[in-house]
Amino acid sequence: MPDHHSRLSALPPHLPPLSREARLLIGMRAARSVGQGVLVVDFAIYLHVLGWSAPAIGVLFMVALALSATAALLVGPLSDSHGRKAFLVAYEWVQIGAAALALTSTQPLALSLAAVLGSFGHGLNGGAGPFAPVELAWLSEHTHSADRAAIYSLNTATGFVGMALGAFLASLPHFMSPFLPGPLAYRPLFVLVLIGALFSLFLLHRLPESPAPVALSGDDHVGAATLTRSENRQLLKLFGINALNGIGIGLMGPLMAYWFAVRYGHGPLSIGPVMGLALLATAATSIFVGRLTHRYGVVGSVLRMRYLGLGVLIVLPLAPTFSIAAGLYVLRSALNRGTAGARQALNMGLVRSHRRGLAASLNNVSVQVPRSIGPVFAGLLYHAGYLALPFFIAAGFQAAYLVLYRRLFRHQAAPNTGSASE
Repeated sequence: MPDHHSRLSALPPHLPPLSREARLLIGMRAARSVGQGVLVVDFAIYLHVLGWSAPAIGVLFMVALALSATAALLVGPLSDSHGRKAFLVAYEWVQIGAAALALTSTQPLALSLAAVLGSFGHGLNGGAGPFAPVELAWLSEHTHSADRAAIYSLNTATGFVGMALGAFLASLPHFMSPFLPGPLAYRPLFVLVLIGALFSLFLLHRLPESPAPVALSGDDHVGAATLTRSENRQLLKLFGINALNGIGIGLMGPLMAYWFAVRYGHGPLSIGPVMGLALLATAATSIFVGRLTHRYGVVGSVLRMRYLGLGVLIVLPLAPTFSIAAGLYVLRSALNRGTAGARQALNMGLVRSHRRGLAASLNNVSVQVPRSIGPVFAGLLYHAGYLALPFFIAAGFQAAYLVLYRRLFRHQAAPNTGSASE
């Protein structure tokens, strides 16, 4: 029997070749991710400096996530029949408006509107917010099924690297505070969001619109209807278990920087580099998981990483010092979030090409709607002094998700195979 070393050496040494369209789509993710990385560290802290309470911050995140999920449910299926490009162009212009509004006002209503439109602080990994399903479906049109897990993993890794750069830049308010006192030191960070949107528009201009995907012709309508029902059952199963994952993410992810600040008394100067290191580690893990899927399949690779990440999550809130908590956070991020690209590839493989906008939308909604609930409860628990409890509750939900993920999808996307349907 081959040992562990020989199994890993059998993994493909290179990423599959990328089409021009795939390179441009991944480049757009890189452009957006830097500004998103800054705000995932600083936005909740910025609101805290402005005098917002933890429950108020949680409610803002809840509203933004819920509205984003609602929009995603609409635009993904529409892009299946009306093309992808116009939706992403519209998104970038919305980002420009949101960044400009946040740059010029700290009034609660204006800042709330900017946060909702711009999805500020959500850690989108360079994705196009509620329009992310459009982008993922478009990318699937330019990848072969056998390469999809590796390319989607590269796509997410690119976002993680950009967000890491943004997280390192999140310490800028500390250095700008002598010149821009108090909340003013945070305002220039929204310029990064503005620049990212403008560069994405430039790349979009170079990206030709793909023809609208069409349904594959079958021998008869009965066969096509049967295949559609089978795909719908798969999507429904994924929708159900994703809700468990989404609640777990919402209980800790959006307010992680806030938790570090309250639990250990550290600010962006310390928190930014920690999150930057976590994102770099996650990018490396994402590439590794993309290669690992060729040996163990998507489900096997995801479970190996996330079971380890679950163990780290349980220990994380018990860390006695900031440095220990930071190390555990970096490890947990790499193990857990590094599987995102492989999971997206599995989702795209559940349906035929003309339904991938719908599949991506349902996947997004099934995570984001439950995720939107988490920050409110976490904010209330933090406000009441229960700084560890949200982590333990999140661990329970994510454990249930992993058990069901294995049970429902263990035969899907076996090693060295592509998607279930093209």
